[in-house]
Amino acid sequence: MEIRNIAIIAHVDHGKTTLVDAMLKQSGTFRANEKVEERVMDSGDIERERGITILAKCTSIEYNNYRINIVDTPGHADFGGEVERILNMVDGVVLLVDSSEGPLPQTKFVLGKALNLGLRPIVVINKIDRNDARPDEVLNEIFDLFDKMGATDEQLDFPTLYAVGREGWAVESLDDINKPNKDLKPLFDLILKHVPAPKVDVNAPFKMLATTLSGDNFLGRILTGKIMSGKVKMNMPAKAISLDGKTVEQTKITKILAFRGLQKTPLEEAEAGDIVSIAGFTKATVGETPCDLSVNDTIEAQPIDPPTLTMTFSVNTSPFAGQEGDRAKLQSRVIWARLEKEAESNIALKIERSETNESFEVSGRGELQLGILIEQMRREGFEFSVSRPRVVFKDIDGVKCEPFEDVIVDVDDEFSGVVVEKLSKRKGTMTDMRPTGGNKTRIVFKVPSRGMIGYLSEFRTDTRGTGVLNRIFSGYEPYAGPIERYRNGVLVSMEQGTTTAYSLYALEPRGQLFVGAGVEVYSGMIIGEHAKENDLEINPVKGKALTNLRASGHDEATVLAPPRVMKLEEMLSYIADDELLEITPKSIRMRKKELDAGIRHKQLGRKKEM
Repeated sequence: MEIRNIAIIAHVDHGKTTLVDAMLKQSGTFRANEKVEERVMDSGDIERERGITILAKCTSIEYNNYRINIVDTPGHADFGGEVERILNMVDGVVLLVDSSEGPLPQTKFVLGKALNLGLRPIVVINKIDRNDARPDEVLNEIFDLFDKMGATDEQLDFPTLYAVGREGWAVESLDDINKPNKDLKPLFDLILKHVPAPKVDVNAPFKMLATTLSGDNFLGRILTGKIMSGKVKMNMPAKAISLDGKTVEQTKITKILAFRGLQKTPLEEAEAGDIVSIAGFTKATVGETPCDLSVNDTIEAQPIDPPTLTMTFSVNTSPFAGQEGDRAKLQSRVIWARLEKEAESNIALKIERSETNESFEVSGRGELQLGILIEQMRREGFEFSVSRPRVVFKDIDGVKCEPFEDVIVDVDDEFSGVVVEKLSKRKGTMTDMRPTGGNKTRIVFKVPSRGMIGYLSEFRTDTRGTGVLNRIFSGYEPYAGPIERYRNGVLVSMEQGTTTAYSLYALEPRGQLFVGAGVEVYSGMIIGEHAKENDLEINPVKGKALTNLRASGHDEATVLAPPRVMKLEEMLSYIADDELLEITPKSIRMRKKELDAGIRHKQLGRKKEM
């Protein structure tokens, strides 16, 4: 059976996972009476909750005596490390683009990686049934993007299909949209015709590139990748070679698993060109080369873009430490072991110990990637504290440089002024501005990553929830200068106890509250935003004094305004440099780094004197 290996790449929410669902159904992977969930490839709890793909996943379908291995890749730039690795093990890509939104930052990011590898994309313009679809304009934008990215003449001659992934059909021409009985046959046929067979040597010694790493309670460490040459057989001796050519370990292959539909099927042997998972190694990791004992050279891997954002993970020191999580997962050595395990499989992540060993520097691609890691650890029972994200500066030829991002904003015309004003204050430079129809404007900026920390919630407020913002790492450029941070002071609890409606009602005029009545708080915990620039110490646990007064109407029920509820990523960008997020399995609290009010006032006094 001949093999074709493809990756489906696109921007967030352009329909990758939904299209894979339809391909699986129409290829006969599922039984006719089998009940299948939507977005079946998004199997993780967080993926389903957020509606995004975080980890790349493999599947395969059989069509006309061909096996098509398909990789569903993440659409968010923060998980670009996943995408970069996946492109090393496929021979073609299907580029999916929304018929209204057109190519967006992640499209550009992944496409550039694919073109550099010499892959020839198939373009699918999806969601062609949208009322605001503009397929001809979008096709021109895609061609211009290919040209700007330095595509060869062969790559510029890309085939195009028009599709509605949700309904499971694709057509070669816009004239065929209204024809009955449409399906995905045109896409299957085009993949077989356009995507080349894997360029491999079956007769050479076994060699594969480890692209992803996972764990199994029974099999141990599992490495997944494409076999570049030879055959792998059960119980055969093998070794792993690191990127610098050194042997990491020698072992024997204890399990070979192939992707057949949504299942992993055990095989006795697999040959070059197929994408498989192997078990038996205990040290080998992503980017290394599992191979036959006779092989001495490593397979060159696609370089991974460096992290641009860093955060400090530290032991939880709040008065509530150990009350809501697993006490065994409070210690620094356990937190470090979990971070080490994550960094092994997530090569876009970097971790370093601090001098005290009580805190660790964790660097990644963006707030979402780090936020997902925090959420995963929290659900596993860990307790810890994290700092506000900071950008990673670099010294390039003696010049201090910082990461910049390309930011594309789609807003109603009436909000374009406030967006331009806010991003200009954050050292952003507008590079393009044009109407997109329907009283909407698309504005393109180049902004320092520092300026984007915490802007998303402000953007949603400014555009009344109607704006769409997309961003992607552009590169390192000279330091843009100081950026003023616009945030009021915070309301800080000066007592430990349970908040009362009586006390909170009296505090409401002082600012916006983050907690309601009946919430456990401690001294140094942030419970609201002050209406002024300075921090304010308050007592939210004060109860009403008991009296004998029983006059009618004197004790009316206290009605509080709803507290402001923030998501994890919003909290990360909201806290200041002297504040932390306390993460527990049940709660996420904002707090001051220094809980003692007296010490905080002394530190503030010293800062003013300097």
